[in-house]
Amino acid sequence: MISSTDTTGYPPLPGQRSITRRGTRNNDAGEVDLLRRTVSCALILEREGWHVDPAESSRRAVKYRRGSGEILIVNHDDKGWWNPLGDEKGDCFSLIQFLHPDRNFGHVRKTLRAIAGIAPSGPVAIAGSTPDRIETVSPLIRWQAKPALRPTTKAWGYLARDRHLPATILAAAAAQDCIRAGGFGCAWFAHRDHEGRLTGIEARGPGYRGVLRGGQKSLFRFAPGSTTGYPRRIAVTEAPIDALSLAALERDRTDTIYVATSGGLGPGTVTALCQLVGEVGSAGGTLVIATDADAAGDHHAARIEATIGSIAVTVERLRPPGDAKDWNEVLTGTDLR
Repeated sequence: MISSTDTTGYPPLPGQRSITRRGTRNNDAGEVDLLRRTVSCALILEREGWHVDPAESSRRAVKYRRGSGEILIVNHDDKGWWNPLGDEKGDCFSLIQFLHPDRNFGHVRKTLRAIAGIAPSGPVAIAGSTPDRIETVSPLIRWQAKPALRPTTKAWGYLARDRHLPATILAAAAAQDCIRAGGFGCAWFAHRDHEGRLTGIEARGPGYRGVLRGGQKSLFRFAPGSTTGYPRRIAVTEAPIDALSLAALERDRTDTIYVATSGGLGPGTVTALCQLVGEVGSAGGTLVIATDADAAGDHHAARIEATIGSIAVTVERLRPPGDAKDWNEVLTGTDLR
C-alpha cells in the first residue's frame, strides 16, 4: 500500500534504488537530463497497467495496450513514446503528464526520481545504430520478388478461408497488384502514394500483423469493378482487409475507391489522403469514414475528419452494424450468395 506521505504515485519494488536529491530542489537541468536518460518509459506503462502487444511490436517499437482503444508506442531505446491515435509524443516527463494531466512538473519529477534506473519486466525498444540488411532493400524490390496472389498461394487461402473474402474480390485485387503472396502464408498489401508509387507494405496472416521496415505508409487502395480515374466516393477504413470486406459487402458500388490507413495517420498517409479527397471533393464526391465501431475507431474517424477539414467534400460516418467491431466481422457473418 502506498503511504500517505508517498508522492510518487508508485509503490516501491523490492531492492529498489532511486535517485536521491541533494542540495537545491529547483528545476536543475542536470537532474532533468539524468532522469530522461535513466527512466524507462516501458516501466511507467507497466506500472500504469499497460500490457505489451507482442504481435504488433518490433525491436524498435513496442506497442502497449490498456483497455479499449488505448494504444501507446515506446521507442528510442525505451526513452521515447508516441500516441498512434493522436499527436502526443515525447520523453518520460511528457508520458507522465499525458497519463496524469493534473500533475505539475514538480510532481512528475518526484515520480521519476523513484523509478530512475529500474528496468521493466517486458521487452525494451532498441534504436540500433546499424540497420538490418533487409532495410537496405527498397519496398518495391521486395514487392516484385513476391509471387502474384493466386488461388494456389497460401495467402489466397488465408484471405478466402479465414477472412471470407470472395474470389471475385481477391481476383480483382490481384489484377490491380494491390496484394501479393508474402512469406509464411501472409498477404502483403501495397501502400501507394497519389502517383501510384509503392511506398510501403503491410503484412497480415495467421497470427501476424505488421508493416515491413524500410518503407512508409501512405494508403492501401482498391478500386473494384469499373472504377477508374477519379471515383465519386472514397471509403476509408483502418485495415486493408476491412477495405476489401466493405467492397465485398457493397458489391454493386462501382463508383467507390476503398482505402485503408493501416493505423495512425502518418505524414505519408495524410498527404495521400488529402490529395485523393481533394480530387473527389472537387468533383462533388463523398468521403465515407468507415473505421471500426469502437472508441479507437471513433477517435480515428474524428482525426480523419479533422485532417481533411479544410477540403470541400461531403463527409459521412459509416459504422459496422450490430455488434460487429469491423467490416470483416460483418462480412464473416453475411451470406453473399
